[in-house]
Amino acid sequence: MGDERFRNALERRAQPVPPIWMMRQAGRYHRHYREMRRRHTFMDLCKEPSLAARVALSPVEDFDFDAAILFSDLLFPLEALGMGLSYDDAGPRIAWRLDDETLGRLDEPERAASHLIFQRDALRETRGLLPSDKGLIGFVGGPWTLFVYAVEGTHRGPLVASRRESALYGRFLERLVPLLDRTIGFQIEGGADVVMIFDTAAGDLPPAVFRRLVEPSLQTLAGRHPGRLGYYTRGANAPHFSGPVFHSGALAGIGLDARWEMSEALGTFRGGFVQGNFDQTLFFLPEGEFRRVLQEYLEPLARLDAAARAGWICGLGHGVLPGTPEERVREFVSTVRRVLFA
Repeated sequence: MGDERFRNALERRAQPVPPIWMMRQAGRYHRHYREMRRRHTFMDLCKEPSLAARVALSPVEDFDFDAAILFSDLLFPLEALGMGLSYDDAGPRIAWRLDDETLGRLDEPERAASHLIFQRDALRETRGLLPSDKGLIGFVGGPWTLFVYAVEGTHRGPLVASRRESALYGRFLERLVPLLDRTIGFQIEGGADVVMIFDTAAGDLPPAVFRRLVEPSLQTLAGRHPGRLGYYTRGANAPHFSGPVFHSGALAGIGLDARWEMSEALGTFRGGFVQGNFDQTLFFLPEGEFRRVLQEYLEPLARLDAAARAGWICGLGHGVLPGTPEERVREFVSTVRRVLFA
């Protein structure tokens, strides 16, 4: 079936060349996406499986990434629970905020799950178009991040309201976790090799609070889908990831942002893949400077042998930013593959 770099990384098999996958690789920086977006609404691109598949496949075809990822949005579970969701130029809009009075308006998980089957179908369509040697990734929003959006309407800023209302969190999880469980199941049925939990806001929590609020639901989901889930949050450090769920093999792997030294992280997280973590803002540097910092990033990794790099999925510390020059993405891929690891 060809050079299956992504599958090798999931199974931590040594290989000289790591797979490359970037969060938000199908997005506003990419010419193909912008052309699709001129003809279709964002909601249509997500919810019509044939359109979602074309958007997901296009960066794999253009940049030769080793995996495609479901084209969707992490907030659809909130819409499925009855909170409403729309999009404008400023971003997502949730119709109402979660509090003690509105908590009872959330729909039952079983009924809510029926509104997310389109993600399974989108993955099936994507898998049908994807070359057999490429991986396929699903994703869901992390429970804390979805709670933050439900309470705040955003995950930017000081996020005081979600901290103040954290007593609601447990009751919110009673609806959300079963829904995420069903959604993950749908995505695996659709052909996802691994499902990432994107929990961006959770890294802002102090480590002790992270362990108390985030780890239990993560352990529940990992127990329901052992070895099939990856986890990513931004801004977390080693104490955040000291709990057993991150070192027991319950998770398939972990994504790390640019604050981590990847050559050291590969030795720290031995229970699964380690994804990341070149700083996405560096793509905006002038050409010569970009080449220099990319070389600096790769040098310590190039000094490791293939066995020490086993499990590495090469990518960014966070998602590809709007306005990122496409030529930088191409140069990143070719440099990783041909210059240092060929």
